[in-house]
Amino acid sequence: MALALAGTAAFAQEKPAPAPQQTAVDADPVVVSAGNVAIKKSEFEQAIKSLPAEYQQYAMGPGKKQFAEDYLRMKLLASEGMKDGLDKSADVQRQLDLMKENLVATEELHKIENGITISDADLRKAYDEHKKEYEEVKARHILIAPKDSPAASKDKDKKQLTDAEAKAKAEAIRKDLVAGKTKFEDVAKKESDDVESGKQGGELGTFGRGQMVPEFEEAAFAAKAGEIPPVVKTQFGYHVIQVQEHTYRPFEEVKPTLEKMLRQQKLRETLDAMKESAKPTFNDAYFAVPKSEAEPKKQ
Repeated sequence: MALALAGTAAFAQEKPAPAPQQTAVDADPVVVSAGNVAIKKSEFEQAIKSLPAEYQQYAMGPGKKQFAEDYLRMKLLASEGMKDGLDKSADVQRQLDLMKENLVATEELHKIENGITISDADLRKAYDEHKKEYEEVKARHILIAPKDSPAASKDKDKKQLTDAEAKAKAEAIRKDLVAGKTKFEDVAKKESDDVESGKQGGELGTFGRGQMVPEFEEAAFAAKAGEIPPVVKTQFGYHVIQVQEHTYRPFEEVKPTLEKMLRQQKLRETLDAMKESAKPTFNDAYFAVPKSEAEPKKQ
């Protein structure tokens, strides 16, 4: 019996002590409370998601506390308004109905947009139709700027040219280049008033439409590779341009832009078809523009 009791005591001593109970972590804790208002984490973060995309990052970062203050103020005002029965007023009910319709309409719009499929064939066709927009030109130039140009040389030792003198000099430079008497890069380094490109022999690199002033762009895109078109005048002075090559931005590079464009186009077509199938009518008398607004004002 003694041996048995001793064995039992030893076994009891060897049993591990029970692990301390851990307090469960609340996955959705209350993050703001005031009076009878309690705002949980999920509600607060959902409210942030309702903000315009450009504000969400700020509201979840350095502006989180400020947004919490604003959101709490709205909740407290709403709570008081509910006590006063303002949520039952006809005006509030009309606005709630409008907000509900707007939210449902937005979700339906997303549903329609997500259901639109754009095939690779559609994208290829759009690329071919809009290929001109993706054209790029590699060119170099020599700028001869008259004294009133923003690009006029600041070198006091360099002669300041009148507009007529600048034009004549540019014309002479072009004539020698076309005749093969001079090298473009040598003249650019020596004569161009676009100092930075001049250091590189007049090189401008590759550029697309909308990146140069209109007169320069028109001449560059119209010229053939290797051609030196007639001298072009811009706000900066007179340009002698040599086009080196015409290229196009590759399909894969512009594919995301094309897809977005086609998706928006098909979405508009779907919405227009929806409207037309509903056969809308408008009260012409109500929507007529008043004569006072329709007539142009006399100067």
